[in-house]
Amino acid sequence: MKDKITIAIDGWSSCGKSTLAKALAKSLNYIYVDSGAMYRGVTLYALRKGWVGENAIDQEEIVRSLNHISISFEQNKNGTPDLLLNGENVESKIRTLEVSNQVSKVAAIKEVRTFLVDQQRKMGEEGGVVMDGRDIGSVVFPNAELKLFVTADPDIRAKRRFDELVSKGQDVELADVRKNLKERDHLDTTRDESPLIQTEDAIILDNSNLDQSEQLEVALDHVKNALAS
Repeated sequence: MKDKITIAIDGWSSCGKSTLAKALAKSLNYIYVDSGAMYRGVTLYALRKGWVGENAIDQEEIVRSLNHISISFEQNKNGTPDLLLNGENVESKIRTLEVSNQVSKVAAIKEVRTFLVDQQRKMGEEGGVVMDGRDIGSVVFPNAELKLFVTADPDIRAKRRFDELVSKGQDVELADVRKNLKERDHLDTTRDESPLIQTEDAIILDNSNLDQSEQLEVALDHVKNALAS
């Protein structure tokens, strides 16, 4: 039986990947890494510089700037990681719909993915890590002992995301959130660099009709099996 394993969680936007990953890491006393937040950090940097917008993206400037971008995490008072962009806590800023509307474009850039995947692999070198994203099981940790692919009904995902944004005081429309998710799904699955796929050895976890505690219970059973194998 292994002491600690690497857990890779992939899946669609707003299907609860990060919620599950955080809960697993806390239950197992593992390190949690939010890979999606890292891409959002680069996207926020590009937005501030005016390099990405509704109809245009300056890939050359974004790639040229990578050596000037520092991405790291710090634990907040709740024990969960907040993203730091060049030392600034931008956790709330990267969760806006503005960033959500652009992050898939930035994440599709090969050099951006290479830059962040290298950092992600270093974070998980010692095992005992839970990481969620779009290409964790396929690219970042292809040899992870446990791979989960999280999915849920699109309408349920849109409502969950809408409720989350509203709870944070953002003025959004459900139709806009649904449109954003549909566009991100398309971009995530059709991009040339590390598209979202379900690997053959990944276990599907459909949480459409599960609450957070039920989802965690199912995932912990899979962890138990992986540790025993």
